[in-house]
Parts: sequence; C-alpha cells; structure tokens
Amino acid sequence: MISIFDISLQLNGFPIKKAKAELDEILNLSDEEYAVFLQNKKREIVDFHLKNNAFYKKLVGDKIDLKWEDLPVLNKQNLQKPLEERLSKGYTKKNVYINKTSGSSGTPFVFAKDKYAHALTWASYIMRFDWFEIDFNHSYQARFYGIPMDFVGYQKERFKDFLTHRFRFPIFDLSDAVLAKFLRKFRTKKFNYINGYTSSIVLFAKYLEQKNIILNDVCPTLKACFVTSEMLFESDKKLLEKQFRIPIINEYGAAELDLIAFENPNKEWQVNAETLFVEILDENNQILPYGKEGRIVITSLFNKAHPFIRYEIGDIGILDEKSTLKKPILKKLIGRTNDVALLPSGKKSPGLTFYYVTKSIIEDDGNVKEFIIKQTKLDTFEIEYISDKELVSYQIKKIEEAITLYLEPNLNFSFTRKTVLERTNRGKLKQFKSY
Repeated sequence: MISIFDISLQLNGFPIKKAKAELDEILNLSDEEYAVFLQNKKREIVDFHLKNNAFYKKLVGDKIDLKWEDLPVLNKQNLQKPLEERLSKGYTKKNVYINKTSGSSGTPFVFAKDKYAHALTWASYIMRFDWFEIDFNHSYQARFYGIPMDFVGYQKERFKDFLTHRFRFPIFDLSDAVLAKFLRKFRTKKFNYINGYTSSIVLFAKYLEQKNIILNDVCPTLKACFVTSEMLFESDKKLLEKQFRIPIINEYGAAELDLIAFENPNKEWQVNAETLFVEILDENNQILPYGKEGRIVITSLFNKAHPFIRYEIGDIGILDEKSTLKKPILKKLIGRTNDVALLPSGKKSPGLTFYYVTKSIIEDDGNVKEFIIKQTKLDTFEIEYISDKELVSYQIKKIEEAITLYLEPNLNFSFTRKTVLERTNRGKLKQFKSY
C-alpha cells in the first residue's frame, strides 16, 4: 500500500524521511550522549534566535554571558503581536507552517514553525502511535473534532481527512440523535482507532452506557482510543475503558509546540524529550526539582522560524521523581493556570475543583450531560447545564454543601438548564471561566 500520509507531507515541503531518521538517532542515544545532545541543542537554538530574531533579541536585552536560567520566560501575551515581527531572518509567511493556537487559554495567537520542525512533530506522533500498533499511513481513524463551517474550509478539511485516512465526527452537536448516527458509522466502518477531544468522546461513552452497548463488540477492528485537548479524569477514563474495551491513551500537546507528553504502554505519561525541553518553575522563575508542582515552561529545540524558548504554556504540573533527562515522566497535569477562582476569603481554587464538586454529585444518575461554571463576581457563580430533567432542590442543596466543603461557605450559586452550551470555535468545552 502506498504511504499517502508520508507522501502528502513530503509534497507540502515537510521532510518527513529526514525527520524520522533524526528522531531515531536521538532515541538511540545513551543517557550520557543525550545529556550532551540536549546541552548542545539548547545552546544552538538560543544562539540562532539571538543572531537571527530581532523580537527575541529585544526580549533578552543586552545581557552578555547568559546562563540558561537568566533567559526570559516567554508568555502568550509577549506573542500577541503581528507574526511578521516575530519571524527569524530568512523566514517569511511563504516558507513556514502557520497556525493559530486554540485559545482555550483565553489568549490565542498566530505562530509559525519551520517546515523541518513541523516534520519532526509528525515523526514524533507517528513513533508514539506505533507503540499501540497504529500506523498513520494505513490505520483508519474515527476523529472526534470540530470542523470549519465555511464551504471552502469544510471541503478542505474533508479532503485532508480523505488523504490521511480518517473519518470525522463533528462535535458541535452531540445530542442523542447525532450520537445514534455516530454509532451507526461504527457498525459499518472498520475503524482502527479513535482520536479527539476528551469531553466529546466521554459523551459518546455515556450514550453507549445508556444503551448498554460495548463499542468493541460493534466495531471489533478498534485497537485504541487517544484523547487530547482537555483533562481526562480518572472516573471518565474508567467509563471509556468499560464502554470501549480498548486501551485509552492520554495525550497532552500544544499546537504551537509539539506533542508534550503521551501515555506509554506502561501507563506513564512520557514527556517528549526528543524535540522539547520541559522545565517546572516556581513563581520567581526558579527551576524546581522533580516531584515539585509548578508552572510548565517549554523550549522547542528545533523551531528556527519562531522562538519558543522557555515558553510558559499556561499549565501547572509535576515531573515525577523517577524522571531522567532523557525520559521525563509527567506525574500530574493540573488545569490551566488562568482558570482559577479567587474567593472572598482570598483563597484561590483551580476551576477543576468545581468540576469535582459537581461531578461527584450530579453524575451518579447520568441526568446531567455537561456543564460549565462561570464566576461573575468574587462570591457569585452561574452553573449552566444540559440534562434530561431539571435539577431539583435537594440536588442543589447537596451541591451547595459540597461547595462549602471544597471551597468555602457563603458563596452564591444560580443554576440554569440549557439545551446547548457555548463551546470555543473549535468545539472545546471550557469547563470553568472566571470573569
């Protein structure tokens, strides 16, 4: 069979063969050799951008004899300026890969990668999917993603799906009638794997649970399910494993960087140390040891078109104590840093706290399908939810008791039942938002 996926990358100027070869070389380095490789790559990428990127040079300033820890920490606000002002010498919009971040962090921007760096991203995906016997060129993907709704964008995406051997399930409407159609596709098509947004795949699993259907019985060719873009909670993972009966693999990535971490067959969240360097920093930008919780800061070791050096992605995490330079393990990923509720007492609670509060109570009977929580004032929250039946007073009272327990007393909540919840333009459900 021809390798359409690889060929389409080559034709678009992404040297996938060369990228796969370099990735193999990096993977085969010993721990000692890897430490030298990493040192060199860090120095190379910084030197390159200091010489060739006016935007980065200005950020660093006139300091000389810089140590790694003296380099500035980039954030998304730094990058919200025209792309032309951020490109390195020799790179233009014509000869780079350009995309937008999803804006799930509330701070979207346009970014660029040189074509080789982007080819390495694909090589890194291909290698990791291969851990689970999924071959990008030949395996058939059931894709739970958004899709552009304008005619040209829609057709372009569908054509890309055809080339890359995937069938797309658009996730903007996930009512039971639509999920029934999804299920019919699984009965008639020989999918090898599922890939897409966590919340929509979880909704599909809830639908199957309701109907008492195991997906692998309906579609026995399925080998694995990869979830991305949103947090996968332990209880949701158990549900997916129960209803799909295939391995559920957790992926953590960022469009502007690469695949950041990917669950390996030993169920460890292995960080991509081949093309990225991941650090955990405290609020004073000091590097924290393994096992300590802090801000995730990432350096792209290969992207020459645009600097992502010590770039703060907006997430909080912990690298496992058993991590090594060559094989870092992400022990924990804790929601987006900006999704934090400030409470009247001065306490800060991550938005995920609310998710646990409401999840622990609401979901027992499967009545509530989805919800979002909006903080409108320090002490005032609105919960919007989709459900079969309206919440009744004793359920609301239970939620309020849990909130007192997890957060603090005397907070005001209103509950509004909706038929649809607002999603981002890419179909992601942003669980908690503080105004």
